[in-house]
Amino acid sequence: MGKKFNVTGLCVPEKHYMVDLTERVGEIRRMVEAGDYFTMNRARQYGKTTTLAALTRALEEDYLMISLDFQMLGSASYQNENIFSLAFLQIFLRELGRVRETHTNMDELIKKMQTTVKEKDDRFDLLALFDDLLTVCVHSEKPVVLMIDEVDSAANNQVFLDFLAQLRSYYMERDIKGTIVFQSVILAGVYDVKNLKRKLRPEEIHKTNSPWNIAADFNVDMSLSEAGIQGMLEEYEADHHTQMDIEEMANLLYSYTSGYPYLVSRLCMLMDEKFKMMDVFVEKESAWTKKGFLEAMRTLLSESNTLFESMIGKLADYPELDKMLRELLFVGKTITYSPTSQVIQLALMFGFAKNEEGKVVPANRIFDTLLYNHFLSVDERYSSDIYKISLQDKNQFIVDGHLNMRRVLEKFAEHFHDLYGDCKERFMEEEGRRYFLLYLRPIINGTGNYYVEPRTRTLGRTDIIIDYQGEQFIVEMKIWRGNEYNVCGEEQLARYLDDYHLNIGYMVSFNFNKKKQVGIREIIVGNKILIEAII
Repeated sequence: MGKKFNVTGLCVPEKHYMVDLTERVGEIRRMVEAGDYFTMNRARQYGKTTTLAALTRALEEDYLMISLDFQMLGSASYQNENIFSLAFLQIFLRELGRVRETHTNMDELIKKMQTTVKEKDDRFDLLALFDDLLTVCVHSEKPVVLMIDEVDSAANNQVFLDFLAQLRSYYMERDIKGTIVFQSVILAGVYDVKNLKRKLRPEEIHKTNSPWNIAADFNVDMSLSEAGIQGMLEEYEADHHTQMDIEEMANLLYSYTSGYPYLVSRLCMLMDEKFKMMDVFVEKESAWTKKGFLEAMRTLLSESNTLFESMIGKLADYPELDKMLRELLFVGKTITYSPTSQVIQLALMFGFAKNEEGKVVPANRIFDTLLYNHFLSVDERYSSDIYKISLQDKNQFIVDGHLNMRRVLEKFAEHFHDLYGDCKERFMEEEGRRYFLLYLRPIINGTGNYYVEPRTRTLGRTDIIIDYQGEQFIVEMKIWRGNEYNVCGEEQLARYLDDYHLNIGYMVSFNFNKKKQVGIREIIVGNKILIEAII
């Protein structure tokens, strides 16, 4: 059985198409060799487990690699120090038995630890646990590296924070007294354990310290590079001979996902499935083309998966995060990155956004559209008037399978003026793009898709890219700031159309001049036609 793309659990080079992790593992190896303790915190399904497995394979010749998964510990394991210590020792012994070479000098120690677990010694605590762990470090012929995956499952438990505090103490003893301890400790999860707080005493509610403040910063780029994606596709192409343009496909995958591992693999999986059902496409077209890619993206955004469900769930858990992302998307608010802002750190930690040149921007085009779809679906439930009218209008915009974007702008301008023409300028600025997307959604829903071009989000305009049946449309939305400003915007859009190899562009201008003429007009800029709806 040949290789396949994988989006569930661990990716194995012998079984799955995956990006070469050699460079990433090399960076982490240097941290291990330096004796660093650190947290590998990234959003869900970002390749943490796969990276740890690759690191283990790369280092096991020189280090005793102990890889634990805290998902193996149920909630009962955190009831108290004794129960946690016994549970930890049990999974540690299981892993030690799997990886260690025969060392007669450790046999007695292992038997002692096995007896502790078997008899459920009720006196066994964290101090006794660390005595055993450090004895393993002393007797091992190789330096010991401890890796713990899924530490999030333990983060809310005081006993785990006490465990981290012990690790910190022995880390400092290593440097101060030369105590033989773990060479490196790596904790993997979504949350940055370095930011967890621990009460000094129960009665001192406000006095806290971090039990993991000895952790080194983990700045390794875990996203997939365009070159890495291209290498993966070259391997796939050698096996399947799809005749794809590998460079173009790698660029598309990276442009829409910013290298988010799950998204790259899932899109490739969808195109692979389509390739194996070639009757879906006509004549020379195949799944591994731009049209096939856009179809895969539409499918991805319409499906339910654990990543999307988890992300949307965070919006309900953190209302301040919901509010900030709405302002970022619909209002176009410029949000300056601040490392001390809790809501910004939540947005980055859960994968919604990234820090780009000091500004908070959506992490990638797919998450951008996911959020728009979610927020708009919430608004639809409140029966927005513009949405209800679009449901009545929607059948008139598709002609022979093609989207008539000019007609969409004409009807939107007409209805928006009737419904909201008397509203104030601030309302138009903050709600205009939201209402346009509410009007657009029923028209393209199920067949087309859209996303907001990040390059223009904070430039006083918003470019919405609409994909429908393999065709693309660019709609620029902006506030009227005078004729000179408008002409400049027209020239920018004309240049932007060149990037997409399009000759026709569309504009929606919210104009507060009382003498304005609502409706549609055509503008010629060079060899481009711009169709503008004035509202």
